Amino acid sequence: MKSLNFNHLRYFWAVAHEGSLTRAAERLNLSQSALSVQIQKLEHQMGHPLFEREGKRLILTEAGRIALDYANTVFRAGDELMSTLEGRPQASRQVLRVGALTTLSRNFQLEFLHPLVGRADVELIVRSGAIRDLLLQLEAHAIDVVLSNSAAQRDARAQFRNHLLNQQPVSLVGRPRPDKRLFRFPDDLRTEPILLPSLDSDIRVAFDQLLDLAGIRPIILAEVDDMAMLRLLAREREGVTLVPPIVVRDELASGALVEYCRIPQLTESFYAIIQNRRFPNQLLGDLLARYSQPRPSPTVD
Repeated sequence: MKSLNFNHLRYFWAVAHEGSLTRAAERLNLSQSALSVQIQKLEHQMGHPLFEREGKRLILTEAGRIALDYANTVFRAGDELMSTLEGRPQASRQVLRVGALTTLSRNFQLEFLHPLVGRADVELIVRSGAIRDLLLQLEAHAIDVVLSNSAAQRDARAQFRNHLLNQQPVSLVGRPRPDKRLFRFPDDLRTEPILLPSLDSDIRVAFDQLLDLAGIRPIILAEVDDMAMLRLLAREREGVTLVPPIVVRDELASGALVEYCRIPQLTESFYAIIQNRRFPNQLLGDLLARYSQPRPSPTVD
């Protein structure tokens, strides 16, 4: 069994954090050529390249990202050892990096990550952004998974895998009506103002098609691309809001909002997008395993 050279690992760790051989060499008080040789020795010992060059920048490979995670753990363990001996014990932690579409339901994100939330041995890093930026981070191994409400397209350069996690119904919700009258879909939308997701949303496109078929031009109060803001507006404004019930789950449970009707044949899908990796993150594997069997969608009373 090969024995890891921790000096080489320390050199790699410095280069990975600096993103530059030059800066890391200055920090370590070594020549750039000597540092490069040490990194090459570590790569030879591990049997995998740890960096790729992109112009003047060094980008971690998948093996490099895994090695950095372990190096962080190794050197954090050294810090923990010193802290323990000094009477300040710390706990070792695993890391999961999650990218989430900015417009994605916060309630859904929390539901997905719930098994890891509050675990002392897990550090969750959640980054929000546009789908293109998140997929670039996934491709660069900067994050482990992207949570989205649309599937990623596969191409020859980036082989993304889409895990369908759940499909939620889509409803019209609003404040309780004093007269208790029933909502008639789609006819009442001729006069009832509505809050809608933006045109970038799949459910908005499908909803517009339904209204076009019915010959209805709705009175649009606002178009919102952020589900958190749509939730707030639904609570504050008169009229109805098109939204998956999971987004306003707490408001429906408390009675602040009521579900007027579910839109027939309209659902929102939730995906976990990953890349095939030789060294998958075990925490992510455990989360995805929960969705390997059919799971009922949460019901809303």
